[in-house]
Amino acid sequence: MSIVPDNPLHLATLGLGGNIGDPVASMATALAVLDAHPDCRVAAVSRLYRTPPWGKTDQSYFFNSCAAVETLLSPEALLDLCLSIERDMKRERIERWGPRTLDIDVLTYASIEQDAPRLELPHPRMTERGFVLMPLADIAPDLIVKGKAVADWLAEADIAGIELADESRDWWQKR
Repeated sequence: MSIVPDNPLHLATLGLGGNIGDPVASMATALAVLDAHPDCRVAAVSRLYRTPPWGKTDQSYFFNSCAAVETLLSPEALLDLCLSIERDMKRERIERWGPRTLDIDVLTYASIEQDAPRLELPHPRMTERGFVLMPLADIAPDLIVKGKAVADWLAEADIAGIELADESRDWWQKR
């Protein structure tokens, strides 16, 4: 008799970005670490984008990407893993929306909606940010967030200045 695990895989989406050092290498390393984790598998990665800074605009351009991850981890455990990867890659949280070597945000987790102090799902500002929506639409255009498909949110978003930096979706595996 086989036992069916009661922890099915859940699909989460992540936003990755950075603008200090070699952010593309940092994102590639982060994705490789996630993919190598026994409770995660990178299922899809968007193309790579070069994006103007948002919020605090007196800083260098960012590189951004999104990934879909299949995971056995809870949303909070996935967040902890992402924060651990950021720390291992020397991420410092000095100022809100400031420069960073690496940022990994949990955007969505299955169809969970929660307003918790540690992790709000879906990410509270993702539908306002072209630098999140454009790469997310590469991998999940039909994903429903706050009652609307990602592609529809993207059609309304400000995408001025966002440039495609790498057309390939396996950019992270080439590094």
